[in-house]
Amino acid sequence: MKLDVCYTPDLIHQFEVENKTVVVIDILRATSCMVAGLGSGIQSITPVATIEECEALGKQGYIMAGERGGEKVEQFHIGNSPFDYMKPELKGKKVATTTTNGTHAIELSKNAKEVVIGSFLNLNALVSHMMKSENDVLLFCAGWKGRYNLEDTLFAGAVCNALKQNAELESDSALCAFFLYQSMATDLAYYINRSNHAARLSKFNVKEDIEYCARLNEFNVVPKLIGSELTV
Repeated sequence: MKLDVCYTPDLIHQFEVENKTVVVIDILRATSCMVAGLGSGIQSITPVATIEECEALGKQGYIMAGERGGEKVEQFHIGNSPFDYMKPELKGKKVATTTTNGTHAIELSKNAKEVVIGSFLNLNALVSHMMKSENDVLLFCAGWKGRYNLEDTLFAGAVCNALKQNAELESDSALCAFFLYQSMATDLAYYINRSNHAARLSKFNVKEDIEYCARLNEFNVVPKLIGSELTV
């Protein structure tokens, strides 16, 4: 298995994804929400690019979820908090979601052989899934509006670290993520809280979200894109 890392959606055109497993990463907060929701009993999550697409699914009975610029879309049922996705009343429901970064990265991954969702919340489950696969892997960081961010890179590095005995880190981008994670692994929550994106979200009073998204292995699920839906 070869591991590579794409740091932002603006760089994805440099990678061939067709024969790979692509792991989409948006730690704050889209992929953390997806793992938390599907791990807590949501039936499926349909990521879409626009608010209008989400509203169209809402008319079909879907729970509408998402944000723009970190803030809940006003007319949606829930925003982009993992605690929203874990509400008991969402068990068995279908959710449609659109976010600034994460759902865009999923859309750009659709030509991959396999698309799965990664977060610290399901790190061990994801690593176990990858170890059973023969596919090469691209760790795809959603970033922030096309820019690099710290927390997604740290998670990519965590995956590289977990698979270092089983995979080839084939690029400098993978090595950089690996070495960054090793330098910060003793206090992930501290470094994620110091990130620019955490500071950006702080005005929305979501400190608990940020701390939760840094927790390890809360769920033993690996959301996978089947058609247009994420399921486990």
